[in-house]
Amino acid sequence: MKIPLLISALLFMAAALLLLVSLLDQRRRARQVAQRLDGKAVDHDRMGHWLQALGNSRIGQRSVNLDNETQTLLNRLGWRSARRRSQFAAFQVGVPVLALALALLIQSVFYPSVQNHWIAPLFATAIGYLLPKRLLAAASQRRQKQLALEISTFIPLLRILFESGMAVEQSLRVLSQEGKQLMPALTHELRLVLARVDSGLELGEELSKASRLLAVDEFTDTCVILQQLIHQGGGAMKSLLALKQLFDDRRLTRLQEYISKMSAKMSVVMMLFLFPALLIVLAGPGFTALARAIGS
Repeated sequence: MKIPLLISALLFMAAALLLLVSLLDQRRRARQVAQRLDGKAVDHDRMGHWLQALGNSRIGQRSVNLDNETQTLLNRLGWRSARRRSQFAAFQVGVPVLALALALLIQSVFYPSVQNHWIAPLFATAIGYLLPKRLLAAASQRRQKQLALEISTFIPLLRILFESGMAVEQSLRVLSQEGKQLMPALTHELRLVLARVDSGLELGEELSKASRLLAVDEFTDTCVILQQLIHQGGGAMKSLLALKQLFDDRRLTRLQEYISKMSAKMSVVMMLFLFPALLIVLAGPGFTALARAIGS
């Protein structure tokens, strides 16, 4: 009796999914009609529209807004637009449901005689709920490391533009446009800051807000010096040079720590794999001769 109940539950979930897809498709068609009436271009990315509609739903927005850490990680990753947040909310809601359906399907097909049928679906749902957030944390941490590396290139270019007579805002605009390939993550943040400056906000305050959102020490120190240049108008070139040397020293220290840890790991590997082989080669003949002598 349990297998027909599981099959009926899966069929019910499939029907609910089809109903949800039809509702999302209806909303997409209504949005396209509104865009045509307004004279705007129509985007035919159905998957993106479905994800955005699922993320904009009440469940999707509540799953993201209830967690402050998720908001912080999205800001650090650079996903500050409503579309990006809706996509993550859709994944936050859809992955646990997909994991639950997959666990029920696998259990009903391959393990129909399991006594506790709720353990595997419960674990699958929990893993599906935690997986998007863990992936988001890993992506934000990787982006923070990328920003820290790009600062080492950003400071010398900034000093060159300052020495050529450009102001702070003008230098940032030049680097945000010309350094896309060299510093993609940093130029993206600079473009966001300059867009808010164009709307009437103050450059120093926006740099301070961006440094607090990103939480990268190198970017925060650089923004402090840029604010000093904005308010004082000069006298911070030596500070930029000293900051560049400090970042290089930090990077050298990190590389030395990494090399020391790597040498320790390699010594463990050598003890586990090379030492037994060396012992067999060197002590093997003596052991074989001793064994023959004892046997004779």
